[in-house]
Amino acid sequence: MMPHARGLVLERFRWIGGHADVWQVFRDPETLAAVVRGLAEPFREDGVTAVCGIESRGFLLGAAAAVELGVGFVAVRKREGIFPGKKVTRRSDPDYRGTRQELRLQRMTVGPKDRVLLVDDWIETGSQASAVRSMVEECGGQWAGCSVIVDQTAPARRADLGVRGIVTVAELPAWDGQS
Repeated sequence: MMPHARGLVLERFRWIGGHADVWQVFRDPETLAAVVRGLAEPFREDGVTAVCGIESRGFLLGAAAAVELGVGFVAVRKREGIFPGKKVTRRSDPDYRGTRQELRLQRMTVGPKDRVLLVDDWIETGSQASAVRSMVEECGGQWAGCSVIVDQTAPARRADLGVRGIVTVAELPAWDGQS
């Protein structure tokens, strides 16, 4: 990954009440631009035809990475909400909180000629990414991989999903129990 993006992420990352906060990455235009380039760069020569992102931060980062790569964006919605047309739906395996998400993708947005990249802020168990991969493949698309700001996946899962992260969770500052 781009060292500039890595440094900016580490500089702006905070723990708030024991929860990871990457929102400051979005607030600073230089940081946001560097992070978007960092998310796109490892896949620039991989023939990506679409970038998908999971509601909500994945919408922001995925759409920006799609623009950076010169391709379209595919939304993956959670739960209920207006999302017209035929959909492919998956219920993810439990995430780090034990929560299973119902994810939806519009069937018409991915086809057999597509090579799809998933972009998100953080990946831990890979449960949602795996569900998205399954939906992309059901629509006939190919999985290009997954690009994230923070990678916390186990090595085997990282390899299986093709995860590339700007930083690993081990590189983040430890929570001091105070902030």
